[in-house]
Amino acid sequence: MLLSVEPDGPVPIYQQIRDRIVEAIASGGQPAGSGLPSVRQLAVDLGVNFHTVNKSYDMLRREGLLRIGRKSGAVVRRDPASGPPDDPALITDWTARLFTLLAEAAAQGMSAAQIRTQCEAAIAGFAFPSTTGPSTTGLSTTGPSTAGPSTAGFPTGSDQP
Repeated sequence: MLLSVEPDGPVPIYQQIRDRIVEAIASGGQPAGSGLPSVRQLAVDLGVNFHTVNKSYDMLRREGLLRIGRKSGAVVRRDPASGPPDDPALITDWTARLFTLLAEAAAQGMSAAQIRTQCEAAIAGFAFPSTTGPSTTGLSTTGPSTAGPSTAGFPTGSDQP
């Protein structure tokens, strides 16, 4: 899996980085205990300012998905096998964001059936403990390009020593 961002897209780059890492964790590509590149390395790989990556990592730390240590760097703290979060505020926040996303789809004229189909398709790609295990495929890295999205890979749990 590659982490890619659209530098000229409507979503801020730090949010895109955060979202791609969350998606990798949810799909099983980044299981608990797996490391992420250093802030500086990912910034170089994506061709963005290191403060942008730092903001993404800090968001993930505050959400309880990453542990950041001076020696160990950024390590995935939780994955689908970790069970529900202990903090009820996280569930409340997630529910509010879900409601807004569903409201946007309804406001754009999507039917309940279309919304449900899209939700089921998204859920099918996640690595819930009862359905699939972590991915064992390695990630590749490509540097920033002058056109199109910037991409970078990061190691999966199977790549850890």
